[in-house]
Amino acid sequence: MKDDFPPGKPSGPLRRAPRPAGAPAPRPDGSPATSRINKRMAELGLCSRREADEWVENGWVKVNGKVAEMGQQVSPTDRIEIDKQAQNRQATQVTILLHKPIGYVSGQAEDGHEPAVVLIQPQNRWREDRSPQRFNGSQLRGLAPSGRLDIDSTGLLVLTQDGRVARQLIGEDSSVEKEYLVRVVYQGTAAADAAPSQLSRIDEGAPVSTNVQAIFPPALLAKLRHGLSLDGQALKPAKVEWENPEQLRFVLKEGKKRQIRRMCELVGLKVVGLKRVRIGRVMLGNLPLGQWRYLAPHESF
Repeated sequence: MKDDFPPGKPSGPLRRAPRPAGAPAPRPDGSPATSRINKRMAELGLCSRREADEWVENGWVKVNGKVAEMGQQVSPTDRIEIDKQAQNRQATQVTILLHKPIGYVSGQAEDGHEPAVVLIQPQNRWREDRSPQRFNGSQLRGLAPSGRLDIDSTGLLVLTQDGRVARQLIGEDSSVEKEYLVRVVYQGTAAADAAPSQLSRIDEGAPVSTNVQAIFPPALLAKLRHGLSLDGQALKPAKVEWENPEQLRFVLKEGKKRQIRRMCELVGLKVVGLKRVRIGRVMLGNLPLGQWRYLAPHESF
């Protein structure tokens, strides 16, 4: 990678990273615990690890007044400073909201299916997007989905160049809510949990697709909210309510692969339609299917 200026000679004013509220327990010898500089910068919310490596390589990072080195170990008490050139690079990064159609994969192309990023073209930009941002091809470099949305699901998909946004949405400590509308049919595989008055509505081999709410056992709805496990791990509590007699509203704070579909299978439900309508404070709203818009300056997750 070509440096914008010689390593060791960063130009422009420096921004000092905020000090953490607390520090990890010291090592047995009494010295502070250390971590790689890219990990530390990500923990401080300065950038992603990938961006941190790029900034260090370009000479845009100082530790205690000295130009940082790739892979350098730093402690919580070390002072990390970022050159203005890195700030300027970060300011040009975009975050895009896409209404993903069924049939597109979120990430890399697979099994002959195109990735959703191919839809990020000028002709697909929503006419009502009020962002002053102008589209150019450089915005596609490093543009990656922050969270998955299955090929057979539709709704809000976030693609970003900004590592801070990605960490907020899919980082290990992320607590951002994702809201879904989920159309279901009841297959009766959990009929043993139904009340006697409900059993007459459940016929083996004849899934119930109308007024599912009326026959779905409340005990199983409670399990959807809390009590299920996937891949040997207990799921976090979820908010699950009936939106209408055939559709559930899920609000999750985690995103395991095909999580909602697998949760529903465990309680005898089959998902026949799934749409993500909200991520954090950002709504899908009236964004048309297959179109996209920029995350507005006043919006945040």
